Amino acid sequence: MKTFSIAIDGPAGAGKSTIAKKLAHLLQCIYVDTGAMYRSVGYYCIRNGISLEDEEAVSKELPQMDIVLQHTSDGQRIVLNGEDVSQQIRNTEVAASASKVATYGAVRKSMVQRQQEMAKSTSIIMDGRDIGTVVLPFATLKIFLTASVEERAMRRLKEYEEKGMVCNLESLKEEISLRDKQDSEREISPLKQADDAIVLDTTHMEIDEIVAHIQMLLKERL
Repeated sequence: MKTFSIAIDGPAGAGKSTIAKKLAHLLQCIYVDTGAMYRSVGYYCIRNGISLEDEEAVSKELPQMDIVLQHTSDGQRIVLNGEDVSQQIRNTEVAASASKVATYGAVRKSMVQRQQEMAKSTSIIMDGRDIGTVVLPFATLKIFLTASVEERAMRRLKEYEEKGMVCNLESLKEEISLRDKQDSEREISPLKQADDAIVLDTTHMEIDEIVAHIQMLLKERL
């Protein structure tokens, strides 16, 4: 199979990461979790006492953030300045911080440059909010995943419970609705469906069904 790129966009909890990871495994290509990169920026700021409201302060710290995505037998690991932060960045506080720092132009420019560099020489799958419109505008295949707020909140609740975290469904629904609003209305690279993206509503679809459909679409494109 020749080199390809798949851009998967959509709102929080639509199943982007789950689908992208499984596809990457089946297609034997690299998966880039762009959301984890923004979470790493937010986590760095929280840990180092940098105000998430201070765009200038956050931007100045970017050169100090070495973010590496490592692919291991146990899955992808997120390494920030030599430390594995894969678990630390998966909580509601860091998720909110990621949505905030993602509104800053310097942060987005830095992350997009890093992401595009990764996609230059190998087959790759990326998921996020603006992959098909900004990061990989010439992707082989663009997918826009969506699902109802109720379904996305239930998925997130299950994910947190499996990790031993205590969460409230109604709170998650409110958080996801707010995140949708923030992501869609932000001035820099808002969440937007690319004109040539294929929309998949995953509310009533099983993971394997979605993955198989995307594999079929990629085969058609190649």
